[in-house]
Amino acid sequence: MEVTHVTQEAIDSRILGQQTEPVRKNSPIVLGQALIKGDKMDWVIQKATELGVETIVPILSTHSVIKLRLERVEHQRSRWERIARDAAQQSERWTIPAIAEPLDLAQVCRQYATASAKGLLAERSNGVSLATMPLPQNQGDQIIVLVGPEGGWAADEQHLAQEQGFLPLTLGPRILRAETAAIAAISILQSRLDEMG
Repeated sequence: MEVTHVTQEAIDSRILGQQTEPVRKNSPIVLGQALIKGDKMDWVIQKATELGVETIVPILSTHSVIKLRLERVEHQRSRWERIARDAAQQSERWTIPAIAEPLDLAQVCRQYATASAKGLLAERSNGVSLATMPLPQNQGDQIIVLVGPEGGWAADEQHLAQEQGFLPLTLGPRILRAETAAIAAISILQSRLDEMG
């Protein structure tokens, strides 16, 4: 777009060209991130957006250090949406990821019951490596990865997710911080989907 004339009442412009959004080639990734303290949740939302996640679902978890007060949910969510919008602009994304309303793990499991690939990162588990987790065959089928809080998932949360078809996943022998695990997991998936690397 080019500005051709400016007055106090109006700005005239003309369109120089048009672009259409590229066709999606791969499965969309959903990040279910348990609430983490301080600005770490903001950081995860920013980096997950830059890495191309389609949806981010904040999860209310047993071991989350931060407890979101009901009256602050909408304020916090609009803050996360601003962070995602800014990160999408910076990384030249065509779309801004959706930031879901915070849900408990049981609600997330129900909401994403039909996702083609579902996994829960758990430290000290004998889970499947994220590098070998089966990925969907159809490009529109969702992949959802759940990442726990600083204190990890409670045993009953892990059991619930596995009962709902979420594979226990591992990133290897190291215990990563929650925010590092989220970004590592997304990076591995995007590399496997030929979106990075």
